[in-house]
Amino acid sequence: MAYIYKNKGTCSVQTEVELNPDHTIKSVKVLGGCDGNLKGIASLLPGMRAEDAIARMEGLRCGRKPTSCPDQISQALKGALAELG
Repeated sequence: MAYIYKNKGTCSVQTEVELNPDHTIKSVKVLGGCDGNLKGIASLLPGMRAEDAIARMEGLRCGRKPTSCPDQISQALKGALAELG
């Protein structure tokens, strides 16, 4: 199941996640932001349970910002899980 999330408060503008029915992450793609870092994060996530990725990334901050690209990925994963049911 594919899910698109419009990022808020970061240099990246959009996160696209694809989940398998068992809640494992199939793919993650982030548009904008720090290209190399986000490609690295996206390459580590496939096969991980979405709940585990959320627990690791939710609430991370970028400098003084109240959010970060990893936090926005966690928000996208939460939205995808809610749609998956």
